[in-house]
Amino acid sequence: MLLPHSQAADALARKLRGIRAPKPAPRRQTVPVTLLIFLLGVGLGLLSKWLDTCDFSALPALMQRLDVTNFLGRFAIWIFLAVCVSVYSPSPKFAAIRTFLFFVGMVGSYYLYSTLVAGFFPRRYALIWFAVTALSPLLAALCWYAKGEGRPAVVLSGGILGVLLAQAVLLLQGVRITFLPEVLVLLAALWVLRRKPKEFAVSAAIAVGVALLSQLIFPFWG
Repeated sequence: MLLPHSQAADALARKLRGIRAPKPAPRRQTVPVTLLIFLLGVGLGLLSKWLDTCDFSALPALMQRLDVTNFLGRFAIWIFLAVCVSVYSPSPKFAAIRTFLFFVGMVGSYYLYSTLVAGFFPRRYALIWFAVTALSPLLAALCWYAKGEGRPAVVLSGGILGVLLAQAVLLLQGVRITFLPEVLVLLAALWVLRRKPKEFAVSAAIAVGVALLSQLIFPFWG
């Protein structure tokens, strides 16, 4: 028997609240935090592009050793930061808004710097990041539930960890680390999405499956 639209929406809302219930969000707190997240995106976008154009040998030894320029040019750190913005927001709505603004700030400042200061615009690469930015609100609202309870939350956290694992460790044709800083990102994500031991075991198994599938579909993912 099909439920009327309003009843179906109410039933879905109850199920979602059962996974994780939104928290009250006073405007005097949420507006400044949201603005700071946008400014963080702007600052990281400028930093990333500046590192692309500066003399690598002039950077501090630790930054050279960690290959920070290459690190910020890959996806893992941005996925991790977006997940943090999402899961620590008070509701999926704020997760969507804040993550979108974070990417708008980061991508916008990066390509404005590239065009106005560096004098070139990598159109093809930019289109990828524009697509990521456009999809970020939906993905962030979904990720918000990864810090909730029950099977959906476990599956979501496992999926997120799997994407990060796929970029940090090659699992096919011998297990090997692809990029050390991304292993650190993975470890940080394990802490952010920590769960009870039995749930963690399930989440870890899902993560390995997602990573293997990702590397089969995208063999140059790492």
